Parts: sequence; structure tokens; C-alpha cells
Amino acid sequence: MFSFFRKKQMLDKHSQERIVAAIKEAESKTSGEIRVFMEHHCELVDPMDRAKQIFASLGMEKTQARNAIIIYVALTDRQFAIFGDKVIYKKAGGAAFWKKAAERLVGHLKNNEIADGICNCVNELGLALATHFPYDPSINKNELPDEIVFGK
Repeated sequence: MFSFFRKKQMLDKHSQERIVAAIKEAESKTSGEIRVFMEHHCELVDPMDRAKQIFASLGMEKTQARNAIIIYVALTDRQFAIFGDKVIYKKAGGAAFWKKAAERLVGHLKNNEIADGICNCVNELGLALATHFPYDPSINKNELPDEIVFGK
């Protein structure tokens, strides 16, 4: 069967490039990893559960220092979650830090400033990663791809 309908693009090319550049910049100061996953609809009731599911499916728990973070956004459903692996979650300050990062992101998303919000969030998370997992040229390697992952 053929479909004559094009799937609505989630982000234009320039926005995608800005987000990937923000990820690369943030990761240049840390051994930590940041991924962005976007889809139209959240397959689960709770976006945090979906973020955890995607985190595992992308193998993000396999980073050497357990310091990976995923920013999950379901655009059409207007839901998001930020999930950090167990070590960075604790070192960054626990629930208070993550709640603050989420509050900043939601402000941008409410104003339909998707790329700005994600870039700012990546920068903020990158600072936390750099504080607790600074860049070390003798051991640092990019363990996960930097590009945005798009779901359905």
C-alpha cells in the first residue's frame, strides 16, 4: 500500500543542526553522554516510563561511568522527560536538580521554542556532567552518537 501523506517533520534542518552542535559542545567538556529522542506520540501513559524504555533500548546504561542522560520529547502529545543514569542522577543533586532542569525546559516548550529549549537544556545538563565527570583526554571517548533520534 502506498501513502500519499508525508509525515510532519518534527524539526527543520537548522534546528536539528543547532541541537546536535549543543550536544557536541556539552560533551566536549565531559566524559558524560547526552541523547535527544523525539517522537510525535508517547507510547506509554507516563513520559518518564517511556524515557526509561528508550534509554534502555538505545543501550545508554552501558556507558562506562553510568553518566548518560536522555531528553525525551513527544511533540504532539506535549510531553517530555529528562532521565539520567543512576550515577549522574545522584551526583547532580537528585530530584531537585532534575526538577529544575525540567521546569526550564517546559517554559520553552510551552512557547513552542523547541530547539531553544532543548539546546538550553543540553547546555545545563552538560554543565552538571562537566562538574561531576570532567573531560579527560587520556580516557575520554564518545560512547554514544550525538545525532537526534526520531521515533514515530
